[in-house]
Amino acid sequence: MRKFIKIAAVALVILVLGFAVFFFVFAASITERTLNPIIARPPYQVSERARKLHETLFVADMHADALLWNRDLNEDSPIAHVDVPKLIRGNVALQAFTVVTKTPRGLNIERNTPDTDNIFWLDLAQRQPLENLFSLTKRALYQAKKLHEYAAASGGKLTVIENKRELAAYLERRKTEKITAGWLGIEGAHALDGKLENVDVLYDAGFRMMSPSHFFDNDIGGSAHGVEKGGLTDLGKAVIKRMEEKKMLVDVAHASAKTIDDVLAMATRPVVVSHTGVKGTCDNQRNLSDDQLKRIAATGGVIGIGFWDTAVCGEDAAAIARAIKYAVGVVGADHVSLGSDFDGSVRAPFDTSGEALITEALINEGFSDDDIAKIMGGNVERLLMAYLPD
Repeated sequence: MRKFIKIAAVALVILVLGFAVFFFVFAASITERTLNPIIARPPYQVSERARKLHETLFVADMHADALLWNRDLNEDSPIAHVDVPKLIRGNVALQAFTVVTKTPRGLNIERNTPDTDNIFWLDLAQRQPLENLFSLTKRALYQAKKLHEYAAASGGKLTVIENKRELAAYLERRKTEKITAGWLGIEGAHALDGKLENVDVLYDAGFRMMSPSHFFDNDIGGSAHGVEKGGLTDLGKAVIKRMEEKKMLVDVAHASAKTIDDVLAMATRPVVVSHTGVKGTCDNQRNLSDDQLKRIAATGGVIGIGFWDTAVCGEDAAAIARAIKYAVGVVGADHVSLGSDFDGSVRAPFDTSGEALITEALINEGFSDDDIAKIMGGNVERLLMAYLPD
C-alpha cells in the first residue's frame, strides 16, 4: 500500500508539473494560433494598376488587437495578422493598436455577462506581472508599455504617434523611408477600473481613443452584446466629457444603441467607430444602421469597416469592399475607412501585408482613385491631424 501511495504521489506531481509546463509555455501561443486563423496566406497577387495605386496611398487601419498576444511585433511571425514587417510590406502607414483588458467566457454578439474574465487566464499563461491579474488599468498600461518598447527596439521602423507634431514629423520621414507607425486605443472603458481619474492615467500612457464598452455592459455604459444594453451612466458621461477635454477620440464600436445615442447627444468632437459592419450588407446585432452611420458622420467622424465575416458577411476583400461601398453610399467617402480587427480572435481573410487586395476590390467596385485614397487611410490621417492633441 505504501508503495502504491508513493507511486500515486509521484504520478500526481509529474501530472501537475506537466500541466504547469504546458500552461505557462505553450497555452498562450496555442490560444493565439487557434483564435486567429488566416484564410489566405501570402504572397498576395493584385493587378498592376492596383499595385501601383496602393504604393501611393497612406493606408490606415483603425483597429487591431496585436498587443494582446505574447510576441515581439518586430518579428515576422507566421501566425500574426499584424507585425512591423507585415505592416511595411502592406504599405500600412498607421495602425491603431487597440487594447483588450477583459472578455467574457462564451463571447457572442447577442448577450454576455461581465462575471467571467478570459484575459485573466491569458495574462496568467503569459506570466505577466501579478498586478495585471487584478487591475484592468494595469493590463492596459502593460500593453501600452509593450508598444513603446517594440518601437524603441525597431531601429526606427515603428513610431508611436500621440500628437499632431509627432504625426507631422512621421509623415515627413515616410516620404523617404519604409516605416510604419501606431497609435493606442482601448476596447471598453471598464479599463478605468471605475475611476474617472484613470482617464488621465491612460492618456499619459499614450492612449488617444477609447470605447465606452466592449462585449458586456459595464459601469460606463451599455454594450450591444450585454444584458441590459442601457445607455451611459453618470460616470460614463463624466468619462466622455473628460476624454473630450483631453482630446481623446470616443469610439462607439460595440456600444449599445442607447449608449451611441447618449454619446452623440453630448459629443462636441468627431465620434468614431474603430471597427464595425453595416446592417445594409450584413444585418445582425453587431452592425450599424443607416441612421447610426449618418449621425456618426454628422459629427465629422470616421467609420472603420471590419474585415471579418460577422462584419461583412463574407471572408474576402470583395465582401469588405461591398460593405465599404454601401457605407459610402449612406455617408459619403469622407467618413469611411478600414477597421480590420486583425489579431482580434477572428478568421482573417489575409494578413496585413495583403491590404492591396482591398485597393483592388475597391477599384472593381468602381471607386475613383481619390475616393480610394480617402477610404484606405486619408480620412484617418485628416482626422488625426485635426483632432489629436497639439
